[in-house]
Amino acid sequence: MKALRFLADGMLGKLTRWLRMLGHDVEYFIDMPDDQLIMTAIEESRVLLTRDIQLYRRASINGVKAFLIGGRTEIDKLVELAQHFGFGLDVDVNVSRCPKCNTKINPVSKEEVKDKIPQSTSRFYDDFWMCPSCGQIYWQGSHWKKINRTLSKAKHMAEMSSKPR
Repeated sequence: MKALRFLADGMLGKLTRWLRMLGHDVEYFIDMPDDQLIMTAIEESRVLLTRDIQLYRRASINGVKAFLIGGRTEIDKLVELAQHFGFGLDVDVNVSRCPKCNTKINPVSKEEVKDKIPQSTSRFYDDFWMCPSCGQIYWQGSHWKKINRTLSKAKHMAEMSSKPR
């Protein structure tokens, strides 16, 4: 799968983190003015993601590839994007990006992070990833079940909506 390059407006913080986990390069600015968002999308050849109809229209008029997000829940939004852009809804940690800062995460040994994680985490988990930019450490802990459940629901919804009626 070829990772996509997006620029998300300030209303899409949660969605940004999901897309980064899925391996997509997503720049996110919580309070960037619309004109600057449009210019950044042009300069960096990114697809502008927004829920703002006026921003979507202005971007489109200015030749920016933009996508107007209509879904209400994060699952709805993921389904909408996956179907439109043709990407899967599975996390592959080999291509995942840091949900916080957008840098590609790298596998690290337990030994490298043992002094930076809770002792109980070290006892129960063996696989770790770290962001070389912000230093955030990741592992497939208890939250992983929730992540997988959300993505399973999204995949199911995508399959159901793509079936002929």
